[in-house]
Amino acid sequence: QVAVVESGGGLVQAGGSLILSCAGNERTDNLYVMGWFRQAPGKEREFVAAISRSGTSTEYADSVKGRFTISRVAGENKVYLQMNSLKPEDTGVYYCASKVASVVATHENQYGSWGQGTQVTVSS
Repeated sequence: QVAVVESGGGLVQAGGSLILSCAGNERTDNLYVMGWFRQAPGKEREFVAAISRSGTSTEYADSVKGRFTISRVAGENKVYLQMNSLKPEDTGVYYCASKVASVVATHENQYGSWGQGTQVTVSS
């Protein structure tokens, strides 16, 4: 499994935007489905978005549809999460994860490698 590191978190006002990046220590678009999950204080970790190896297939949690966009660039080892119209309930630690597969997955137990997470705080 590729090792991944997240970056781009921070503090933003409600309605604002952030871009999270997930960098692998090797090229990720040839083998790995990539996913973003988040964990709010006192809550279970939840699925946010995932993207297929080719980037042509994506999945989103209902709570972020229309506001977040997951993307990857062919030949690169990075995956991005563009977050717009942020809400206070989007606050949490955001984790990137990788899965050797061709089919997009939404359950965390399907992912084999996880980053340390990056904090996103949305103020009201």
